[in-house]
Amino acid sequence: MSKEKTSMSKNDKQRALVPRLRFPEFRDESGWLPVRLDQLADRVTTKNADESVTRVLTNSAEHGVLNQREYFDKDIATKGNLDGYYVVEHGDFVYNPRISSAAPVGPISRNNVGEGVMSPLYTVFRFNHTDTDFYEHYFKSTSWHLYLRSVSSTGARHDRMSISNAGFMQMPVPNPHPSEQQKIADCLSSLDDLIAAEGRKLAALRDHKKGLTQQLFPREGETRPRLRFPEFRDAGEWEEKTIETLARVTQGGTPDTSNGEYWDGTINWMTPAEMGKGDSPYIGSTMRTLTEEGLNNCSSELLPAHSVIVSTRAPIGHIAINTVPIAINQGCRGLVPVEDAHFLYYALLRAKPRLMDFGAGNTFKELSGSALKCFVLQTPSPPEQQKIADCLSALDALITAQGEKLDALRTHKRGLMQQLFPSPEELRA
Repeated sequence: MSKEKTSMSKNDKQRALVPRLRFPEFRDESGWLPVRLDQLADRVTTKNADESVTRVLTNSAEHGVLNQREYFDKDIATKGNLDGYYVVEHGDFVYNPRISSAAPVGPISRNNVGEGVMSPLYTVFRFNHTDTDFYEHYFKSTSWHLYLRSVSSTGARHDRMSISNAGFMQMPVPNPHPSEQQKIADCLSSLDDLIAAEGRKLAALRDHKKGLTQQLFPREGETRPRLRFPEFRDAGEWEEKTIETLARVTQGGTPDTSNGEYWDGTINWMTPAEMGKGDSPYIGSTMRTLTEEGLNNCSSELLPAHSVIVSTRAPIGHIAINTVPIAINQGCRGLVPVEDAHFLYYALLRAKPRLMDFGAGNTFKELSGSALKCFVLQTPSPPEQQKIADCLSALDALITAQGEKLDALRTHKRGLMQQLFPSPEELRA
């Protein structure tokens, strides 16, 4: 017996994990001993046989557990089809095997919503203790991903992990002392609160810009905006002008994609797929580039910096300002403005719903160059245009800076989690 205990002690000591980052009061403590999930939690398999629970929950990779109706804006599963669903309680954990870019092996989330039912496609488990903040954060890390990949098999669907319930519940998880668990959870919860607060600031700035833009431009059918800068309050009505009087409209094109001599040069080449991402109006680089020969063998000219680019199909209405000379593909049109590009950009952004309705086509809508040239915008005098553009540009700079701050906090959290939790290789060993 003593030899067995000694042998097990040595084995446990070898398996003990020490995270790369530890709070000062725990640095002299022993390492963490990983345990199987089924030693800490049990699967929840209670079925909603009498359909007494009607709230259907789902587990989203981005938002965690939430009400299905709120997530899909409709009921996917309805009464009469819920008898095979699992009844889940507040505090239960749910694994969704559907994979995505945000959850490459599927998300595990804690149910903070309340009682509901979950699809039997999900794995639901309940810890045998109630202080599970540590594990809520742990399952937002990637430390457990390697294990799930190692026990999964190729399923019938490529978008789902295929894992047996037994294999899932045998997942090794860290199990530090409760006081260290709480310290880690408090740290990450505080960071989550800060990220949420900065996210609300970003949302408020976006809402402010949307409302301000609506007031700085006339409503449909009107010729004066509801809000004007003091020096222009007595100015006249805005004038209707077509795009072709405000800018030179250019077309785009794609050189032969099989000819390597046309590609991977120094000339940026824009497609609609790269537009409409993020808050900044500006684009300074592209995923693909052309050579001089490639540019000469497509119908796109090299747009000068500070032109306006509009996507005219798939989809219509993405708008950007290029900060460097750029070529565009046939899904875009370039506008080389007579005046400053910024007012034209914001005017088109304000008119985006109307711009989208201007497209024509049966298979998919497309905005032709001739139609775009005839598109009408309300415009004030050049000094008022500049004032509006300066105001909205300053607000965009604030929004971009706030977005970068939020991204930096999220990156910091990911890095912190990598150090606070053992690596996947250590847990699997």
